[in-house]
Amino acid sequence: MLDEPFVNPDPAQGEAEPVLAPLVAPDTGPAREWAEASPPLVTVHPDELPEGDSHLSVTRTFCFADLCGFTGYTRAHGPHEAVAMLGEFRRITRSVAAKRGVRVAKWLGDGAMLVSTSAAAALSLGAHLIHHFASRGVQIRVGAATGEALLFEGDDYVGEPVNLAAKLCAAAPPGEMYTVTDALDMPDWVTCIGDVTVQIRGVGPISGVHRLLPLGLAAEHGGDVSRLSSDIDALTNELDQLSSELGSELNQLSSELDELGTAGNEPMSDG
Repeated sequence: MLDEPFVNPDPAQGEAEPVLAPLVAPDTGPAREWAEASPPLVTVHPDELPEGDSHLSVTRTFCFADLCGFTGYTRAHGPHEAVAMLGEFRRITRSVAAKRGVRVAKWLGDGAMLVSTSAAAALSLGAHLIHHFASRGVQIRVGAATGEALLFEGDDYVGEPVNLAAKLCAAAPPGEMYTVTDALDMPDWVTCIGDVTVQIRGVGPISGVHRLLPLGLAAEHGGDVSRLSSDIDALTNELDQLSSELGSELNQLSSELDELGTAGNEPMSDG
């Protein structure tokens, strides 16, 4: 259980922000996983240790988050504002990931790769980032996938779910999360607004991809969809009317051409 937060005063920053008391927990990182995966080999003599490379297979949920339109934001607001926005993205991502038990595996320019043993924690983090930055007028897109991957050199992951999560992030519309998980375990403040099939280069179509949004944004999204549907219906009616009018004009023009052709084919009378 967390202790009561204490305040870290910083007069230069104005109002102080609460700081959570540190948690102390046993190591659950890659080193312990390697040791538990091969206990008979931990203390053997060097001559008895098998040759060849070893790879540890683990099941994880991989999550990629990306700031949308960062290049355009830089062009519109300048490099200083862009760096400030990137700094906030990393600060919020790092803080929320720590609170939700998700690890920031690496920073990817204006994005991040995150790893979790819990699909629910990873999905909560992705939705949290979308929710937080939507209030700032900035859109985040997220891709997440659960599966088995190889732990490589202690801190990197290689496998299909890693690549799939990255490609789902690239395919997701701004402000949405695309995810493929065996069991869709979501918090009650996140909703699935439907499933889609995503065409992944080099892989092919991936069906059953869940589209996730925080509830508040989902309601706004639904309103946007309704307005878009109404706009499409209005445009369809206008096109039908224009098509009907154009058809009438073409028929009239065709009749006039027929009359001209008939008149041109009549024999000329002798003078």
